[in-house]
Amino acid sequence: MDTTQAKTSGIGLLEEPGHSVLQMWGEVDSALRPDASGALARALDRNLPVVIDTSKVDFIDSTGIAFLVQVCTIGRDEGLEVSLVDPPAVVSDVLSMLGVDDLVTHRAPTD
Repeated sequence: MDTTQAKTSGIGLLEEPGHSVLQMWGEVDSALRPDASGALARALDRNLPVVIDTSKVDFIDSTGIAFLVQVCTIGRDEGLEVSLVDPPAVVSDVLSMLGVDDLVTHRAPTD
């Protein structure tokens, strides 16, 4: 089952061959802290590159942004490649407004 269809908001990990996809969707705020912790732990356990997909995020607050920064920082500290793929304006604008956009590696989507 695709977890993005099961809940209107969430954070989950999709285990792809060769990398992990950290999916965020809906309204990303402090209510998703348990989802965030679990997804980060699973990503670190897999020890593979992490691609962050925020394409379905409708709203993100500073808690959600802090999680993005945490994933990037901890992932890189553990030697993992971590990248945020083509974030929507709702995400990139908040990253910029908070002055942390340089802490998150952006990359264009690949088809």
